[in-house]
Amino acid sequence: MNEGGKILMIDDDEDVLLAAKMLLKKSNHQVIIEKNPNKIPFLLNNDSYDVILLDMNFSKDTTSGKEGFEWLKQIKEREPNAVVIMITAFGDVEMAVRALKEGATDFILKPWQNEKLVATISTAIKLKKSYNEVDKLRKAKQMLEEQISQPFRDIIGQSDALKEVFTLIDKVAKTDANVLILGENGTGKELVARAIHQKSMRKDASFVAVDMGAITETLFESELFGHKKGSFTDAREDRPGRFELANSGTLFLDEIGNLSMSLQSKLLSVLQSRQVTRVGSNQHLDVDIRLICATNMPLHQMVQEGKFRQDLLYRINTVEITIPPLSDRVDDIPMLANHFLNHYAKKYRKEVLSISPEAMNKLKKYPWPGNVRELQHSIERALIMADSNTLQESDFLFSRKGGEELASDTLNLDEVEKAAVAKAIQLHNGNISKAAEELGLTRASLYRRMEKYGL
Repeated sequence: MNEGGKILMIDDDEDVLLAAKMLLKKSNHQVIIEKNPNKIPFLLNNDSYDVILLDMNFSKDTTSGKEGFEWLKQIKEREPNAVVIMITAFGDVEMAVRALKEGATDFILKPWQNEKLVATISTAIKLKKSYNEVDKLRKAKQMLEEQISQPFRDIIGQSDALKEVFTLIDKVAKTDANVLILGENGTGKELVARAIHQKSMRKDASFVAVDMGAITETLFESELFGHKKGSFTDAREDRPGRFELANSGTLFLDEIGNLSMSLQSKLLSVLQSRQVTRVGSNQHLDVDIRLICATNMPLHQMVQEGKFRQDLLYRINTVEITIPPLSDRVDDIPMLANHFLNHYAKKYRKEVLSISPEAMNKLKKYPWPGNVRELQHSIERALIMADSNTLQESDFLFSRKGGEELASDTLNLDEVEKAAVAKAIQLHNGNISKAAEELGLTRASLYRRMEKYGL
């Protein structure tokens, strides 16, 4: 049996509609018929179609095709990739050529030959599928380019703490189990998620990362599930959501602990049904994704406090992987520091070749509340400001309350973190975005620390 398509047919002649529907249903097509062309915007907003059969002449004007051309224009404005076949009983070569120039895919005269109509529809469906595939590849290419442009895609380190993480990655990657990655900000949770994807059976499909802490309540559904053109003010075109883009691949939801209870409920519903519905549409789309989530928040404690849904936690944490903080993997600091040094030396075209033993010792003694991300920013900043081709101890400035240099024997991480946050805010005159960047944190993470320490 031939694989059918979904066809929308608009014609003010009910007999023509019913005849076409009966004919096309025999070829396994789903046919939606409509007499009133004014319902076209509604129909396009609530569903998608492989082919649109559009009459060129309606009751207001039965010969010129003016109405048909106007509706063709509106359809193509809403959906540039729409496959539209024009139908008329008064067609001629000139009108057919104009219809094709204005975006129609083909042209059929009434009364039609049944075999020709079926063949034309079959060809049009294949064309629509090719459009969809090209569009999917284009979006995947764009996302891949964005991901490739990000530095440090590999996990750097050989400490025993990190080797345990590598072992878990190897075990879980071979399965399709949902994974929850726990760890402080800046520890490299996304790198672990990407490593799992690259070692999985889905490695040839897309890896789509979403920062849940950066998505507002109002844009949550649009970003994750997609939207139809015109479904809200800024919806200027149809847009697939992150679930669709990750289809057959891996979806990584970072900062999942930041979701409100209402958004948790919407996410859980999609994870249970494995279907998404774009904003402004009633059409359900099946999605096949491998889910990886990450957070620095205590989800198990949040469940007890009623701040995180227990059923959602069960859904996302088939396997948990905890990433150790940099303070627990001091042996990895030299390798990481030199990796970042080489990267930024090339980026800024500076001949900085090494880090002095005294400076490296200072790096190993600092507790790194911002973890690997803070080390990365510290190396970048030191390299930019350095006066020689060897980074010295004085090139790294770690401050605590009162401007006093951090003592090597300081072990109270809360005290260190509070001092670092306060100093960063002071240095940047209260600019939260710049202070967060300085610390290697997201704005949301910095706000949480400010609230924690009463700053």
